Amino acid sequence: MRESINQLYKFTLRTLSNKFDKREAENIAKIIFEDALYITDVGADNMLHEEKTMLLDQALERIAMDEPIQYVVEKAHFYGYEFYVNDHVLIPRPETEELVFELLKHYKPLNSTLDILDIGTGSGCIPITIKKRWPSAKVTSIDVSEKALEVAKINALQNEVEIDLQCFDFLDESKWSSLPKYDCIISNPPYIPENEKSKMHDNVLDFEPHLALFVSNEDPLIFYKKIKNFASNHLNPDGTIFLECNEFNVLSVSGLFQSEYEVEVLKDMQGKERMIVCG
Repeated sequence: MRESINQLYKFTLRTLSNKFDKREAENIAKIIFEDALYITDVGADNMLHEEKTMLLDQALERIAMDEPIQYVVEKAHFYGYEFYVNDHVLIPRPETEELVFELLKHYKPLNSTLDILDIGTGSGCIPITIKKRWPSAKVTSIDVSEKALEVAKINALQNEVEIDLQCFDFLDESKWSSLPKYDCIISNPPYIPENEKSKMHDNVLDFEPHLALFVSNEDPLIFYKKIKNFASNHLNPDGTIFLECNEFNVLSVSGLFQSEYEVEVLKDMQGKERMIVCG
């Protein structure tokens, strides 16, 4: 016997409650029904179309295997904007929203034309948000992953902004000469040492791209070192650098830049030191 939308919503909550606490189960159920099934009235008594019932079953199966809900519905929200995501890009996180907030706050009012470089763009959530909030800024984004750039291009189109997206291996210093100087550099680079994989949750380790997460144990600060070296010749006078860090390496990262910049260490909303601003 076919079930109503309301009955299936209650079934979804019960199923998710076996794996998540009440609040998280409700949030995930809401995302499934709104973003995958395009249903906002979960109290409705009308029947769910068979195709959507199959989509619901598939979503619950994938979630049971620890796949993040954002990959299941291929959608994530960042700074009030909607982004397409797949397993070639990291899921945008609230801490990165705070990094973007700090950049926008630093430059208020946002009426000047400045050149901004985003290193490691992933889904494009950082540069696209900056461009949405600051239309006069000229934003360039680079990433070594062509698959990630395909996602970023989709998101730029969907959010109706123009970003200069380039496939670029930032760790290869021989390529730096092809890039100009910038007024601002922002990055949320890979910073988790390989030997910390065992501490990661399965839903991150099994599904999110390792290329965007991990660095070698021998040189875990490699991206920050490269950014500092790059900035020495590619950051305009009075330019500023905004970096997201691991709470456990933020002091080491800030120490790299202190000899040449005034460095401010910032806390996220959880009270963890997760960002540095160098200017």
